[in-house]
Amino acid sequence: MAGQGKLTERVASGVVWSIAEKVGSALLQAVVSIVVANRIMPMDMGIIAVLTVFTTISQVVVDGGFSQALIRKANPTQGDYKAVFRFNIIFSCLLYVLLTAIAPLVARFYGWPLLADVAPVLFLLLPLNALCVIQNTIMVREFRFAQLSTINFLSSLISGIIAITMAIAGMGIWSLVGQRVSMMAAKAMLLWWRSEWRPRRIDTRGRLREMAPFSLRLMATDIVAALYSNIAYPFIGKIYSGAVLGQYNQAYKLVQMPLSAMQSIQSVTFPALSRISDEKEKFSKSCQLVIMMTAAIMFPIMAGLIATAEDIYTLLLKPDWHPAIPYFRILCCIGFFYPIQMITCNILKVKSDGAIILKLEIAKRVATTIILILTIPHSVMAVAWGMVAATAFEMSLNALASRRYTSLGIIGLCRTLLPITVLTATMYGAVMITGYFMADCSVAARLFVKIAVGVAAYIVGGLTFRLESFTEGVSLVKRFIQKEEA
Repeated sequence: MAGQGKLTERVASGVVWSIAEKVGSALLQAVVSIVVANRIMPMDMGIIAVLTVFTTISQVVVDGGFSQALIRKANPTQGDYKAVFRFNIIFSCLLYVLLTAIAPLVARFYGWPLLADVAPVLFLLLPLNALCVIQNTIMVREFRFAQLSTINFLSSLISGIIAITMAIAGMGIWSLVGQRVSMMAAKAMLLWWRSEWRPRRIDTRGRLREMAPFSLRLMATDIVAALYSNIAYPFIGKIYSGAVLGQYNQAYKLVQMPLSAMQSIQSVTFPALSRISDEKEKFSKSCQLVIMMTAAIMFPIMAGLIATAEDIYTLLLKPDWHPAIPYFRILCCIGFFYPIQMITCNILKVKSDGAIILKLEIAKRVATTIILILTIPHSVMAVAWGMVAATAFEMSLNALASRRYTSLGIIGLCRTLLPITVLTATMYGAVMITGYFMADCSVAARLFVKIAVGVAAYIVGGLTFRLESFTEGVSLVKRFIQKEEA
């Protein structure tokens, strides 16, 4: 029991540190994005969006799913680490050469000559990321989330300063490139500085082969997921325009900032759930708690962003970006489904051999393909709604598949989420009513009051009705504070 309590404390501490870092990084990135967006054109963002499709998929291929195999493995050896490191380096360099070679063809296809100039610099993300995958993996295995959080935040800070400096200097699209490349470079340097691991002369024969069945299934799954999360970009850019793609992409990026907190919870809970995967009752209860706490955080944030979207854009971004407001509101709806999707995916990664995940991904992508075929020719608004529908479908499939591994069925899941959903809807109504009565006030005053009303309504409602998510949250915070004081 003492060991279980210690694990719970480490998970809670990891979640707190990770969320704190993600919140800090999201706020920092929001400031950077607003400053940079007001000094570039939507077309610049459109070019970066198309290239992001290539970098995102390539980074998945470079990792190959081996980092998650190392996290899941009971006792990985130095040979395991070196084999994966060498694989990452070799593959990243090969992909860099390949992508740089085809960049001029992509530029001609879209009629965007600047893309060919930007691509070789942006694609440096691949070898830079390969340099630090193992260090990051080891820190996750060792629950060194405070250290990882600090490194991630410092990387965001360094790259943010560089991006703002370049944007103010009038460097346009290069400020976006500089931000992304410098962030990865800073992260790589900091991870090598703080990590004790170094590649050594050691036999690595057979190491990758041993991990390959699980890793390659995850790689295939992650490639498909990465492809479909960005697949609309090339079509929007070609069928409509680079400017429209830039507006859509900017809206999606802003939505992703709060969702990054979800990725923190996922990265912490994956190794934690792996440790208790053989304890069915404890595993099920832990999964339910993570789902409940995540929904309690994400639901009000996404509802609040929908209610204040027009005020945010009007106050903070130049008119060139205002056509993206409807896209932003729609894409925020993804936040109601994405957290549950990722947690249930974690359950499958921990408990299954990876085969069911691949089968589910095939089913999801068939459905997503149909959605895209129907929505892309219609309008960009239709594409945004299609992405929401696809995310909801993915969540449903994951939830159904994970039932065999936990006692939390569909009814139990709905019962867990219903109080939070009702409270979020009440908060949303209060914010919208406030906006109606303050229609003639200044944008800044209206936004401030709407946020204050929303926060107050949610907290007061949760405490008044003693929602389990609130009592559990308060308990976790108290334990974390006591631990830090001790």
